[in-house]
Amino acid sequence: MALPQPDDLTSLVLRTDFGDDAAWDALRAAVHALDGGPHATWVSDPRFAGVGIPELLHEDNAADEDEQLTHLFLADATALADPQHRLLALDLYDEPGRTFRVPPAWFPDISANLSIANMDFEDFADCADASGTFRGFGDG
Repeated sequence: MALPQPDDLTSLVLRTDFGDDAAWDALRAAVHALDGGPHATWVSDPRFAGVGIPELLHEDNAADEDEQLTHLFLADATALADPQHRLLALDLYDEPGRTFRVPPAWFPDISANLSIANMDFEDFADCADASGTFRGFGDG
């Protein structure tokens, strides 16, 4: 179950919950509505249904070094049930397994900065609020 590779300068958004197609479409629309830029490589593949963080870490570690990812975002059951559609950001590099939630409004900035290694995962994770959600620097 190798992890898909994101398109150049985008982040992988992996769907792991398949119970609500309308919520998946709404999440994608919310991100696209922000500025229309290609910030995500969207993957909706049922073989990833219910996959958890340990399995994702294992798959990334098993990949060739040049195929390993530094981060990804999960459209999990929580993200799809949440009216805010907060994606789960997952660190695969510096602190493998570390997570925080990302509302669509912040996804393009976070994706862009992580994709070009302008900022590190911890820069965003350390600013997450008490709910584990990144809501901006100094605002959370």
